[in-house]
Amino acid sequence: MNIPKDLKYTKDHEWVLVDGDIATVGVTDFAQGELGDIVFIEIESVDESLDIEEVFGSVEAVKTVSDLFMPISGEVLEFNEALETQPELVNTDPYGEGWMIKIKISDISELENLLSVEAYSNLIQ
Repeated sequence: MNIPKDLKYTKDHEWVLVDGDIATVGVTDFAQGELGDIVFIEIESVDESLDIEEVFGSVEAVKTVSDLFMPISGEVLEFNEALETQPELVNTDPYGEGWMIKIKISDISELENLLSVEAYSNLIQ
């Protein structure tokens, strides 16, 4: 199981990479493994400001459809458009080419509520 140490995590199996006031968000290796083959990703929240825990999109796999939740409050700046034609990137490279959205962080203090690599590892064991 791949759990990069430089990221923060949520209980909903999303990862967050913070660069200044911009956060890149995707689903973890554990999540993509549980979902199975991902066939479609829907993100219609670009240019919207959403609160923590609000749904920003959904991921459809062969087995199921799952909502995607905001790990922190902010404005959705960008959707990884490569996922429109290659949703399987989430399966093959969840922490790289399979990223989903970029957020302009509205409350930097919310980052303190995210899980460390150790806490996330304990959650999925």
